[in-house]
Amino acid sequence: MTHLHPLAGALVGVPGLAHRFHHEAFSYYHRLSAVLQVVTANVATPISLGGAAKLAGLERKYFSAFFRSKVGATFTEWIRALRVCRAMELMRDHDDSIIRIAFAAGFRDVRTFERAFKRYVGVSPKAYRASVRPEHEGCRKPHD
Repeated sequence: MTHLHPLAGALVGVPGLAHRFHHEAFSYYHRLSAVLQVVTANVATPISLGGAAKLAGLERKYFSAFFRSKVGATFTEWIRALRVCRAMELMRDHDDSIIRIAFAAGFRDVRTFERAFKRYVGVSPKAYRASVRPEHEGCRKPHD
């Protein structure tokens, strides 16, 4: 049985995500194991559905349906959730601006990042950072 990459395992620790994904699918289905390894190692780089399908050795359309049925979410939703977890990790460990963290986690625009973060975590990125790094509250530029 394959163990989850720490980033994928972090999904389990986020209350809004804990029951949303079927994490065991990545250990059970070898086609998904390859996707998990590549995506979690390169979460900040763009990966298309077609690229993931190729990793799994499946046709794009079949991979999309297979992924959703086994994982419980679309490939895009899963990637977005992984990137939110990566952003949470970066906010805990680094003092970068929210904009830099969004891009470092793999988001291509800040608005998408903010919506995804709020959807999956339940609070804004700014509120989350203040909760994990209260010593920096109020020290940010206004655009953060």
